Amino acid sequence: MNRTSGLHDHLGYWLRRLSDEVHGRFEAELAAHGVTVSQWGVMIGVFHGEDTTKAVASHMDIDPGAVSRLVDRLVAKGLLRREPDPVSRRTVRLVLTEEGLALVPVLAEIGDRNDAHYFGALDAAQRRQLETWIRRLVGEAHPAPRHDDTPKESP
Repeated sequence: MNRTSGLHDHLGYWLRRLSDEVHGRFEAELAAHGVTVSQWGVMIGVFHGEDTTKAVASHMDIDPGAVSRLVDRLVAKGLLRREPDPVSRRTVRLVLTEEGLALVPVLAEIGDRNDAHYFGALDAAQRRQLETWIRRLVGEAHPAPRHDDTPKESP
């Protein structure tokens, strides 16, 4: 007898379900603060030193044009601003406003609680193992771009 697999037989289905659940709950919590998950990704990236559109895009693994649109929305909300780089006139630095700086830890705490809600049943070793497997699968399915990490000489 030839058995054709069903929807629930596919691990991809369960991964998407989990992703949708985690993302949807997080999105709803962030909405109370007027921020989307993608906008939070930009804010947390800038908070941790990714201070150009290109750097944020690389960190989030999304298109720089998409980041630029997210930055536009965050600027309009008064959470982020663009500043000229004092060293390079062609570079624009992303800087959190005072309101943005105050909001990032609040949003990060929401993210931490969301993670605890979905993954709190795992002990630390299980969580690390799950993350390792996911990173491996994502890496094998979508290899990271190669970057030249050689420091550039200043002119």
